[in-house]
Amino acid sequence: MLKGPGAGALERRATSEDNVLSHDAIAAAVPAAPAVPMTGSVDHVQSDALLARILESLDDDKAEDVVAIDLRGRSDVADHMVICSGRSSRQVGAIAEKLMDRLKQEFGILSKVEGKDQGDWVLIDTGDVIVHVFRPEVREFYQLEKMWQPSGLRQAAAPV
Repeated sequence: MLKGPGAGALERRATSEDNVLSHDAIAAAVPAAPAVPMTGSVDHVQSDALLARILESLDDDKAEDVVAIDLRGRSDVADHMVICSGRSSRQVGAIAEKLMDRLKQEFGILSKVEGKDQGDWVLIDTGDVIVHVFRPEVREFYQLEKMWQPSGLRQAAAPV
């Protein structure tokens, strides 16, 4: 490290070439990712089991108008999307909280969650399944189900 007056100016003049790491240095510093089977059949079984448990949890907590959408082959984000409603902000938050607790206890999944504090729309990302829990008014406003319907159904439902 440089010392004395003007050292900071010399350090600031360093070019990006001074900070380039070789491929070997990067490979040595980054641990190798574990091998993941590319067939997907095991993953589909796991995501289907996760979906079944999520649907069971939503039913136990009296979620309304539950819709499960198969995203396999349509999106790389997740295998399934579940959309449901709670009657109030309090119920929406409770449904989300209980679902996250059950998934943590039974599958060891730490879900990512957004919107739980407001209780209007809670998004729970479990990895393979994305769950949206809405208050009915908010669900009607965003109409996520219509976005994921096949294009023929969307056109038929649109007003003329």
